[in-house]
Amino acid sequence: MTQRVAIIPARGGSKRIPRKNIRDFCGAPIISYPIKLALTCGLFEKVIVSTDDEEIASIAIQYGAVVPFLRPARLADDFTGTDEVVAHALSELHLANFYPEEVCCIYPTTPLLTPEVVRDSHALLTKNVGLVMTGTTFPSPIQRAFLYSNEFGARSFFPEHAMSRTQDLEKSWYDAGQLYWARPDYFLGRLPIGSRVEIFPLTRLQSQDIDTSDDWLFSEHLYRFVNQKV
Repeated sequence: MTQRVAIIPARGGSKRIPRKNIRDFCGAPIISYPIKLALTCGLFEKVIVSTDDEEIASIAIQYGAVVPFLRPARLADDFTGTDEVVAHALSELHLANFYPEEVCCIYPTTPLLTPEVVRDSHALLTKNVGLVMTGTTFPSPIQRAFLYSNEFGARSFFPEHAMSRTQDLEKSWYDAGQLYWARPDYFLGRLPIGSRVEIFPLTRLQSQDIDTSDDWLFSEHLYRFVNQKV
């Protein structure tokens, strides 16, 4: 049986929304949503929260996650990438003689994520795929995007498409920031360069970045709408 682990990275020093990872979201700390999701989707031997923060650790444990270590401060600043955090967590697990074969990194602010998305995206992690991530399309074609400054006003990013019809332009995708499936070699930097990356498509009703107060308010309304909680 394949051993899988869910790793939820949740540092304490979020700047734009202070204490974001444990802030109340529709009646519960927002980190409780991915924890409960990972525990109930039937895929993981362990659900681990990687944090540098004692309060986050305590709340994560309260909702059923495991916090077998506290992340060092050097891996909890504004510049540390997700891959580094997951690699550290895997190293700690290896020290405890646990060697998962597949890893799902789930972000802590993902209340719209569902078990179906976790299971169906996992199915894309075949032997030829290095990484599976959730993605969605930009609401407008990026080929018609503009730069703007007080100095020179508006300038087209892609002047060659300034007069293109939007329906003729190819759709562009972006990382929806919900989850990443990979094998440990990906996060540990051992995967061959050029390994295939797959996108599991989400609608804009299935994901929402939460970086500002407006994002938070919109996400709560969206969550209530999707779950018919008015």
